[in-house]
Amino acid sequence: MSLNHPARAFTATEIVTKLVKLEGWHLSGDGAAVVIEKTFRFADYAQTLLFVNTVAWLAQARNHHPELVVQFNRCTVRYSTHDVAGLSQADFDCAAAVDALPGADGPKLS
Repeated sequence: MSLNHPARAFTATEIVTKLVKLEGWHLSGDGAAVVIEKTFRFADYAQTLLFVNTVAWLAQARNHHPELVVQFNRCTVRYSTHDVAGLSQADFDCAAAVDALPGADGPKLS
């Protein structure tokens, strides 16, 4: 099941308008190398890997794959749409879907 969005890069104004709706996501890079990214933090490596595997499943289901940088207790997720050399609706939809994943709001401390 892939996302059915027109394949076009957003303008700078569209990017800013959409980005303000995503808590904790920010722009990195520029031109064709621009991405939206967010770092998610976890209590330990096992929780980090559970998150990474869930993001991978989501990416396969949506046919839109982020770059993932995995460390012991955190994972940085980066989205861009290579087909349009920029950011598209798919990037923002997938970022929102990642935010909605269980545990994406960080570790629960007792």
